[in-house]
Amino acid sequence: MNHSVVEKNIGLMAVLIAAVISVAGLVQIVPMLFLAETTEPLEGIEPYGPLEFAGRDIYVREGCYNCHSQMIRPFRAETERYGHYSLAGEFVYDRPFQWGSKRTGPDLARVGGRYTDLWHEIHLINPRDVVPESNMPSYPWLAERTLNGETVARRMRAQQRWLNVPYTDEQIEEAVEATDGRTEMEAMIAYLQSLGTNIQRNR
Repeated sequence: MNHSVVEKNIGLMAVLIAAVISVAGLVQIVPMLFLAETTEPLEGIEPYGPLEFAGRDIYVREGCYNCHSQMIRPFRAETERYGHYSLAGEFVYDRPFQWGSKRTGPDLARVGGRYTDLWHEIHLINPRDVVPESNMPSYPWLAERTLNGETVARRMRAQQRWLNVPYTDEQIEEAVEATDGRTEMEAMIAYLQSLGTNIQRNR
């Protein structure tokens, strides 16, 4: 096709650009859907427990991902600071993923077990009590709000039914008792303490 024809017809140019981008995207994305390393969980990776699951919902609700990524790139500067680089098989049960690229605060992919529960509680209530230079907002209301166990169980049931997360019916039933009346602070800390612990245990 003559270039001058395309350059003089903006509609045709738009269609051709869309076609090229679509084909290029499919060529890159479709093969990834059939690679086990991107669709199967790594050894030891299991769905979140009820309290961690509830904490993850709170983490997303409060927008923590806007300042904290959960994806360590395979560069020396990152692995020395944060630990082993992130692997796709770690995140097969995360919907939506918390990878991101924004790091106003540190990456949290391997934060589990790095600090005590008390440290996290103080940090969430007033970050400057433990990190004086922090510009992170405070989240004191997490210590006051409580979880509804039925809501947590329904959310887990939806993940089981529609997203194929392998929760058993027994796990979902137990979720009500495990979370009902617990504070959002407890749930958030449980979630943070779980991050990266499976891969650390299985490396």
